[in-house]
Amino acid sequence: MKNIVYATAIALGSLSTISANPPIFHDGIMELVIAQEFTEIAVKDVPTAVLEGLEKDHMGATIQKAYVNEELEYKLEVALEDGSTSTFYFDADGNPIDM
Repeated sequence: MKNIVYATAIALGSLSTISANPPIFHDGIMELVIAQEFTEIAVKDVPTAVLEGLEKDHMGATIQKAYVNEELEYKLEVALEDGSTSTFYFDADGNPIDM
């Protein structure tokens, strides 16, 4: 009987490590960009450099909504050629801001 209780305790104790969440490591840069307030702007107001950066990285993407923050970083919600949608971030020079 002691063996059954002991085996049950070991089995239940080993399950707790399975449900533990592994730590997530990141540099925090993207977290800062996303946490900033973006203001919606008209698509026609997106700078040419940002449009060129989008076209270079995601040819054929169509901007559905555009936003800008105080640091002149742009958040673009786009429709891709395959029909999916995605959000991309660019600086004022058209360089992508990586996640």
